[in-house]
Amino acid sequence: MTTLGYAILGLLSREDLSGYDLTQRMAGRVGYFWSARHSQIYPELAKLEESGHVTHSVVEQTERPDKKVYKITARGLEDLEEWVIRPPVPRPVRDELTLKAYSVWLADKEKAARLFREEALHHEEQLAHYEEIRAWLDSEHGQELRSPESPWFATYATLRRGIGYETEYAGWCRWMADSVERRALPEKEGAKSSRQ
Repeated sequence: MTTLGYAILGLLSREDLSGYDLTQRMAGRVGYFWSARHSQIYPELAKLEESGHVTHSVVEQTERPDKKVYKITARGLEDLEEWVIRPPVPRPVRDELTLKAYSVWLADKEKAARLFREEALHHEEQLAHYEEIRAWLDSEHGQELRSPESPWFATYATLRRGIGYETEYAGWCRWMADSVERRALPEKEGAKSSRQ
C-alpha cells in the first residue's frame, strides 16, 4: 500500500468521510506534514476499497448529487496499526534553502541576508499559526492531549513536531542572515582558492 493510502486510512480511522471531505482534511490537517492532490485521492480510495481496507455507503442528498461516504474496515484498521510502528522508508532530503546556504559565500551579502530574513519571517508566521492551533487544542481538548490513547494526543504530537521544526528553521534563518551581514565577501577571484 502507498503512504497516501495509509494517510487516508489514518483520517478514516477518526471518522467516516466522503471523498470531498478527505480532500479537505488532506489539504488542512494532514497537509501540514503530508500532501496529496485531489486527483490522487479518488484513485487511492478505489484501490483501498478493492483491497478491502475501506467500504462506502451512498448518502442521498436532495439539493446535491448523492455522495459516497467511506468507512475504514477491520482489515484497514489492522494494517494501519501495523504500519504505524514500522520504521519509515528513508527518503532523500531536498531543501533548496539549505542548498543555497551551501553556496552563500559567493552571494551579495545584502541580498543573501534579505533572503534569509524573509524566509525567517515565513517560518515565524507559520509558527504563530501553529501556536494558535495549540492554544485552541489546549482549551478544547486539554486532558485528551495528554492521553496517548486519544486521537487528539496524536494531533497534538504532529503539531508539536511542526512547532519544533518552525522554531528551529526560523532561528537558523535569522542566524544565517546575521552571519552573512557580519562577514566580508571574498573577491570573486580569490574565492576560487578558498572553496570547500
